[in-house]
Amino acid sequence: MSQTFSRYAWGVLVWNVLVALWGAYVRATGSGAGCGAHWPTCNGEIIPRSPQVETLIEFTHRATSGLAFLSVLLLLVLALRALPKGHPARFGAALSFFFMITESLVGASLVLFGWTAHNVSAERAVVQMVHLANTYFLLAALALTAWWASGGAPLRLRGQGAVGWALLLGLLALLFLGMSGAVTALGDLLFPVRNTLEALERSLTPGEHFLVRLRVLHPLIAVSVGLYVVFAGFLVAHLRPSEATRRLAQGLAYLYGVQLLAGLVNVWLKAPVWMQILHLFLAYAVWLLFVLLMASSLAQGARRVELGEGQEARVHRGTGGATWKDYLALTKPRVISLLLLTTLLAMLIAAKGWPGTGLFLAVALGGYLMAGAANAINMVVDRDIDARMRRTAKRPTVTQKISSRDALFFAFALALLGFGLLAWAANLLAATLALMGLIWYVLVYTLYLKRRTWQNIVIGGAAGAFPPLVGWAAVTGELNLFAWYLFALIFFWTPVHFWALALMIQDDYRAVGVPMLPVVLGERVTVMQIALYALLTALISVMPLLLGELGLFYLFFSLALNALLLLKALALYRQPERRTAVSLYKYSMLYLALLFVAMAVDRVL
Repeated sequence: MSQTFSRYAWGVLVWNVLVALWGAYVRATGSGAGCGAHWPTCNGEIIPRSPQVETLIEFTHRATSGLAFLSVLLLLVLALRALPKGHPARFGAALSFFFMITESLVGASLVLFGWTAHNVSAERAVVQMVHLANTYFLLAALALTAWWASGGAPLRLRGQGAVGWALLLGLLALLFLGMSGAVTALGDLLFPVRNTLEALERSLTPGEHFLVRLRVLHPLIAVSVGLYVVFAGFLVAHLRPSEATRRLAQGLAYLYGVQLLAGLVNVWLKAPVWMQILHLFLAYAVWLLFVLLMASSLAQGARRVELGEGQEARVHRGTGGATWKDYLALTKPRVISLLLLTTLLAMLIAAKGWPGTGLFLAVALGGYLMAGAANAINMVVDRDIDARMRRTAKRPTVTQKISSRDALFFAFALALLGFGLLAWAANLLAATLALMGLIWYVLVYTLYLKRRTWQNIVIGGAAGAFPPLVGWAAVTGELNLFAWYLFALIFFWTPVHFWALALMIQDDYRAVGVPMLPVVLGERVTVMQIALYALLTALISVMPLLLGELGLFYLFFSLALNALLLLKALALYRQPERRTAVSLYKYSMLYLALLFVAMAVDRVL
């Protein structure tokens, strides 16, 4: 009986997804008023005679919704009869029935109050968002019921630390994204456009309807939420290791990528009905995968790595006694200083002068918070190898003054404050770019590349190239070719800087098994690669001159800086020893800082 109930539960979930998609078709075709202002009857009749196409579409939706209601009611009856008391699927079935009732009431209100067809009121937009949220809750309850009926363990919500809050934030973010998508789809229906340029222009035009003005925000919200959801998925899979969490996190990442691509196609095709339905289906799928990831990672019996359970118990538990200096050390202030400098100087470059004191200070603080959050998470993930390296042996996570649990709480608090500050004081684009830098550093570099390939710093090092994009976007609200040039400059500079450091501490990397270039291919190959990237950096540094973005002041200054960079790279090539590596490492930091200063001064002049 339990196996039959499980199959039925999954079937009810699939049926309700299809019914919800058909409801979206009703909205997208403007058929919501097909039965007039009558509910539950259709134009005053139980079964409409000689219906129009819109009436047939709306009546079909009501009929399928009625079957969905009965299917959830039967699910609850079967759960109460077939499952023992205390079984989580009984709670899930009851919760599903509750949300099915509220789903019906919200749907009825749309009809009875006339919030259908071409109604453009603010009330319709609000109820549309409530309808979407309730559908999400209904599908989540049905998914959990099916998951528990299939043998999934009940949830353990208490004592989950930062992981629980990270998952809750992910649920809220996806819910907010879905609600913004519902409003955007409503705007597409009521205010169609000929092309993307017209949509953008109307979105930015003062006095336009709020549904039109909100349209431009949805893509940025989708990108920022997607980045966070994928990040949270992989981080949770690392901290709650199991085959289920790993597969769900990977599936979530792939599916969200498809969802973003579908969103772009939807915009490009001017939101045809079939594309809206596909886009919504993918949104439902992403939501359900995240709910199941939550169920798997928060299940009773799941190993909580950062709380000191399992083989890593001693490593992740803290001894206490941390001071504010220890929490400051979690953010790696010395590392952030250069990143922050490129962010702020990029603001001066973009503004061709002073961007404003308020904005300057807000971006400085927001940028520090986001970078500090990334560094704190890095210390949690890498604390096992940090403990065996002389350079990192005194980090507060290694000395256990700060536990992994507290470090993660601290990191998520910083990231939330930093993102909010950048979005409020600057714009959503700047905040999203800062989030991209954080996620690239944690996911791409720390979790995936660092312990797998010597190309870790080449690809993963791109995280350090995001700060100037943040500064530029904060001032201009967009990214042009010059902004991407700044990104490319730091991208190609990073191997020069970091591999010089790797030469200095290669014994540490060798001892912990991190495949840095000197460890894998030796010193000679490393210095050759450094020389190559130094040359590429020098060539890229003069590209703005060809574009006419900079003048003679920058020309002479950059020639002097590049000449010294190449000379130091050549000296390291001739004598690959610690002394020359230290010299290049220290100069590389001064080189980047002065190069950005020269650009800022030249733009002002």
